[in-house]
Amino acid sequence: MHTETGNKAVVGGLIVVLLLAGVAVSAPLLAPGDPGRQNLVLNLIKPCWEYPFGTDELGRCIFSRVVYGTRVSLTIGVVVTAISGLIGVFTGLIAGYFGGLLDEILMRTVDVLLAFPGLVLALVLAGLLGPGLPNVILALALVGWMGYARVVRGAVMAVKVKEFVAGVRALGAGDWYILVRHILPNVLAPVIVMATLGIGHVILNAAALSFLGLGVQPPTPEWGAMLNGGRSYLRTAPHLTVFPGLAIMVTVLGFNFLGDGLRDVLDPRSQAKIPD
Repeated sequence: MHTETGNKAVVGGLIVVLLLAGVAVSAPLLAPGDPGRQNLVLNLIKPCWEYPFGTDELGRCIFSRVVYGTRVSLTIGVVVTAISGLIGVFTGLIAGYFGGLLDEILMRTVDVLLAFPGLVLALVLAGLLGPGLPNVILALALVGWMGYARVVRGAVMAVKVKEFVAGVRALGAGDWYILVRHILPNVLAPVIVMATLGIGHVILNAAALSFLGLGVQPPTPEWGAMLNGGRSYLRTAPHLTVFPGLAIMVTVLGFNFLGDGLRDVLDPRSQAKIPD
């Protein structure tokens, strides 16, 4: 039952993610115009045939900005998750395999960093680094690797005592060979699930930073910045915030469904049948 549900979630989430990727790649073809082109004569037009999502206070096409914003948000989500995953996996492998004092130092550092709420720490780093796309990516990557480190460390400690690892070591294999060729492939399943779920969280956090003025800056079309720009027109022109908000919601839900489904499929315990 869990596997069937997981498969459906994977398919549904994968469809949404692939559609979003298609929108990002085909943005110049899908967008009816330049997302940065201003025309004050056409400002605050409600959704119509020519402007499906209406226009903003500067007369820019919201549909074009939402479409191009898909590129920005997916780029942030994928790049941040890749950097965080690499740092966290490497740290977890080293700590879990070698143990001892090195493990204590690394894990206590992770514990200290995890004591701070991730978004608050990202806000501090973004404030220190300054606004902009590269700084948002760096700030979110620096606060996102600790979870990977803890999960990988636990998985490595469980795998390294297996008989096949002892057999490979008895044949004369070195530590790094064992880590890369035998232990790493056996701990990747939870990392894949975490990364898939993490992309959605990163996109949400990036939108929050932009909404607060510490993330991607106008005129770059980014969903959080669009929400910030439209909050003054919530009563008179709610379409300024509705469509970027829906884009964030659909994207995060898509990655969450995909991650939850992968967790059900990749978790061996979900394969067990529940007795009647």
